[in-house]
Amino acid sequence: MKKLTASHWGIGVATIQGDRVLAVDGHDSDPAASPINSNIAGSLHGKARVLRPAIRKSWLAGTPKAVARGRDSFVEVSWDVALDAIAQELTRVREQHGNSSIFAGSYGWSSAGRFHHAQSQLKRFLNTQGGFVRSEGNYSYNAALGLMPHIVGPYRDHVAQATRWSVIADHSDLVVMFGGMALRNTQVSDGGISKHRMSDNLAACVKAGVCFVNISPLRSDAADMLQADWMPVRPGTDTALMMGLAHTLIVENLCDLGFLETYTTGFDAIRSYLLGESDGQPKDAKWAAGITGVDDTMIRILARRMAASRTMINVAAGVQRTDFGEQPIWMAVTLAAMLGQVGLPGGGYTVGYGVNGNIGNMERPFRWGTFSQGKNAVEDFIPVAMISDMLLNPRGPYSFQGETRTFPDARLVWWAGGNPFHHHQDLNRLHDAFQTPDTVIVNEMNWTATARHADIVLPVAAPQERTDFGAGKSDNALIPMPRLVPPPADVRVEHDIYADLAARLGDADAFTDGKTSDAWLRDIWQTTRDRAADNGITLPNWDVFLSGDVIDLPDPNPNQVFLANFRADPMAAALPTPSGRIELFSDTIAGFNLPDCAGHPIWQPPRDTVEDTKGAFPLAMLSGQPGTRLHSQLDNGAFSLSQKIAGREPVLIHPHDAKGRGIKDGDVVELFNTRGRCLAGAKITDEVMQGCIFLCTGAWFDPDYDAPQNRDRHGNPNVLTHDLRTSSLTQSPAAHSAMVQMRLFERPVPAITVHDPPPFEPGI
Repeated sequence: MKKLTASHWGIGVATIQGDRVLAVDGHDSDPAASPINSNIAGSLHGKARVLRPAIRKSWLAGTPKAVARGRDSFVEVSWDVALDAIAQELTRVREQHGNSSIFAGSYGWSSAGRFHHAQSQLKRFLNTQGGFVRSEGNYSYNAALGLMPHIVGPYRDHVAQATRWSVIADHSDLVVMFGGMALRNTQVSDGGISKHRMSDNLAACVKAGVCFVNISPLRSDAADMLQADWMPVRPGTDTALMMGLAHTLIVENLCDLGFLETYTTGFDAIRSYLLGESDGQPKDAKWAAGITGVDDTMIRILARRMAASRTMINVAAGVQRTDFGEQPIWMAVTLAAMLGQVGLPGGGYTVGYGVNGNIGNMERPFRWGTFSQGKNAVEDFIPVAMISDMLLNPRGPYSFQGETRTFPDARLVWWAGGNPFHHHQDLNRLHDAFQTPDTVIVNEMNWTATARHADIVLPVAAPQERTDFGAGKSDNALIPMPRLVPPPADVRVEHDIYADLAARLGDADAFTDGKTSDAWLRDIWQTTRDRAADNGITLPNWDVFLSGDVIDLPDPNPNQVFLANFRADPMAAALPTPSGRIELFSDTIAGFNLPDCAGHPIWQPPRDTVEDTKGAFPLAMLSGQPGTRLHSQLDNGAFSLSQKIAGREPVLIHPHDAKGRGIKDGDVVELFNTRGRCLAGAKITDEVMQGCIFLCTGAWFDPDYDAPQNRDRHGNPNVLTHDLRTSSLTQSPAAHSAMVQMRLFERPVPAITVHDPPPFEPGI
């Protein structure tokens, strides 16, 4: 039997036999279906599956500090025992400390379904119980989210209104990609992606004669078909390179002064800085060459080429996940403004092409129906990347967007639909931080490191084990998601879990609104039908839709050009900035008097590089999105496992760096710095710049607590990344700033344990 399903990486066609999913393949309509589908079956039926509610042994015994979270064994219990314990603990925390002591940021991608979205379910439940402290922003492009409103406008408008690739094919001469544009990232899109269009659209650009420049330490950050000029650059130095380009535009009179005068404010300040008038250091091509490793002649040639062409500048999301990551974004906007092509078809800039499969390729024609989270009575929040800071510094001060704020005192942490031990930095610090709350609750389908750091673990149904429908936040398709197989006997749908908890707490209807999961789905679908009708589109009823195939809807704006209206009439279509124009200098930010973010773009070297005065850690570590899974999801699936080396995540190493350390292809190596260490499988290749290594994110954290620095066995780069932020303006993650050392691992190689369950004590 075959049935449809949907994931963030696309439509799947599942082959089912009895109660087992045997395989999931791509849909025939998808021109480039993702192989990530191959992970689903193995993870659903894998050894790491959470099959019963479980409580950490020490917490259950009333001695929660006896054994640290992450190291303790678990006791499997009945649902009644688990839910009674949660109801009692939730009541205690609310009564003794208030709802502001409950943290449920629950960041992560979760299910692609519209109803069974883990964070929405949890947040609605907690909102009916008085609220919780939330997180603000994301790990992918948080610096853009925090900076762009000051200088251009909300970043989510950048994403929704990005110039379409079809326009670039028709009008662009040159695409300059800071951080490249890795196709592996475009397998996914938040909420789902019905067709993987990126490869075909890029191929159309090449056929039309568009040229590409890949400015990245990794050659494979640009697909081979692009035939891109590779300009390898030292990690974290993109801002300096942009300044060298901008300086050349100024001194060679290549700036569009008319555009700068009409559409921007503050150019005089950045011009003075670039020429060295304000600090005595001209930011010319020779200066940039010394910092970036790019030849100064090549910098000047590229600047002239950009000025002579219809040029689209793209900044990959990873570029702003560095120390002072606001600066390359701001400088890219400045560089584009100096070229004067913002708002023209095929010109200007974009931050985030390639961060997912839909930016510049598709948008939804209207807003889909959704599951209401209700109203949160707690107004407090933390920036998303400050989890450890919050847990380690309760009631401590921090700076954010020019304000001095105070961390909450989080006594209860509840995580659903995400894995902080994947996406957060400095995992040894996060391990210590997770020791501080009174109670940690985690909803999970697999025994990830996050589940192992919980006190109470609730086994939840996988997307394939419940009915839903898929509809991406930036896609144009509606995808039926009938239940493929029933969940294991003691695994439950989250809506039913919260309904039972709400009943225990005396207000079940506040959460359920008197509706079953099926009734909610029908209501959400009806809302979607109504909005479709408002747009002249007729959709079938729920039962017909659920038994049918994918529904493709019209592209709402196939010829979209970012900021075209502003270009056409800067007064009528003024930007939502203080001046109504692009703010190359921001009086608002300057007025914050921040030590790490001035009123215009500035150059600041990465912290690890500055602090390592003896060169003990000479290799720059890049840690990008894997091609074998979405973040850490389903790492125990067949496709993810098939690409490991000696069971570990592969690390790309330049031949020169490998030879000097006696490392051969396929060896197990140890990566280390002052923060941690991990093992990885060596892949020797010249696609990575000398002096750099590339280790994908997402290998499930598998610490060996008997080894130095709790060495990770599996290859998780976040044991090596620092837990400092881009700046005090946006407090964004800066993972791409880690310097490390590497050596051949010559001792017996330990087995991977995280794909198996943790130790259990006799159950209740």
